[in-house]
Amino acid sequence: MRGGHFPSAGKYGADISSPPTLLRAATVPCPSCSISRTLSPVCFTLTLLSSRLFSIFFSQNELLLSPAEMPNIVLFSGSSHHDLSQKVADRLGLELGKVITKKFSNQETWRVHVFRYELIVEIGESVRGEDVYIVQSGCGEINDNLMELLIMINACKIASSSRVTAVIPCFPYARQDKKDKVSRTPEPPGEDGRWALSGAKGRRAPASAAFTRGRPGYCRSLSGDAAEGPFSAEPQEDRGTRRSAVCWFLLQSRAPISAKLVANMLSVAGADHIITMDLHASQIQGFFDIAVDNLYAEPAVLQWIKENIPEWKDCIIVSPDAGGAKRVTSIADRLNVDFALIHKERKKANEVDRMVLVGDVKDRVAILVDDMADTCGTICHAADKLIDAGATKVYAILTHGIFSGPAISRINNAPFEAVVVTNTIPQEEKMKACPKIQVIDISMILAEAIRRTHNGESVSYLFSHVPL
Repeated sequence: MRGGHFPSAGKYGADISSPPTLLRAATVPCPSCSISRTLSPVCFTLTLLSSRLFSIFFSQNELLLSPAEMPNIVLFSGSSHHDLSQKVADRLGLELGKVITKKFSNQETWRVHVFRYELIVEIGESVRGEDVYIVQSGCGEINDNLMELLIMINACKIASSSRVTAVIPCFPYARQDKKDKVSRTPEPPGEDGRWALSGAKGRRAPASAAFTRGRPGYCRSLSGDAAEGPFSAEPQEDRGTRRSAVCWFLLQSRAPISAKLVANMLSVAGADHIITMDLHASQIQGFFDIAVDNLYAEPAVLQWIKENIPEWKDCIIVSPDAGGAKRVTSIADRLNVDFALIHKERKKANEVDRMVLVGDVKDRVAILVDDMADTCGTICHAADKLIDAGATKVYAILTHGIFSGPAISRINNAPFEAVVVTNTIPQEEKMKACPKIQVIDISMILAEAIRRTHNGESVSYLFSHVPL
């Protein structure tokens, strides 16, 4: 529900410029002089403000804001994570607007209707001039949910809302933030003497080239037949020195940068602002031409560690790969403990070939920290590695628990004390199948970010603190 509207309201929703006559003439203890007297307009103002501030800071529901304190705001929920959206709304003291999606028989999204009551198929109340927030996480049926979010943004934008903010706790396609790397180093020739380049992930390799008249032929382009062979083609016939050389080609990966595409789609749909959490690569913020607030689960993670791991002062924080070293060192520094690193060599997607532990975990509690886990092959192999290296207990703490495919069975069979995730993705069904999974609630972080954004305040406080 939209916040209350007061034509001449101050910041807290009350008009203190012209107090009512009865209150102005009342005889009560004056807050400035502690003497019973008829309040002047100035004293009335002090009384009203002091009572208001008292109710804000000392009431039993001090963290729950009323609609009168957040006027001109509308909060909608997508289909991906209604439970999280409801928790955010409860923290803000708002009611969620209803979003009704209809589809044609061919499953093409037809129309998104925004209203507060059921059975309404049109936008029944104006959002003109409103500050709109749409909560939609990139999980579940990702493509359907992404399209729903885009249409919701556009529907609110063309209805003349003053600002539309997409609150995306788990950003979709965040792992596709760059082109895949390919090696330029050739593998040894096969039995037939042909060469192939490694790291091409199933791509056909180009041909090697021969010296021609004393010069290597790697500057010449290849014919189509040579590039499409199962291995590299035979070297060209040597008409000069009868020496051959391997051609060094820089193969350009054909993988898309889908995270950039999603950023473009959100901007074109009409989003003015993005709020997300623990991006897989923080550089994704640079894909946008609009403001992006990347929140962090780290403060909530630190709080969970201190409250649930008795041996946390002598633990060691471990990153399951080199890319997470910065994240792990930040947590280790704030806990004043050591950190370790596991280096992995990955040859195929979702398959780990070899893992090397850098650091001493013997006789210590090891806490694996990562931004997300999908099939959980990496963290389960890492847990085995840590136990083999002498760790007494192993915990895993992840921001986004995707848990697809064999993830649940792997966790159940792995030596984890607990696998802790935030609720950026729904986990109710996964928790039933795996008792090791525990959840950290981050709804208060999202709610406070929305409140601060709506009021024009800084959100930097949330980078190191958890709202009470």
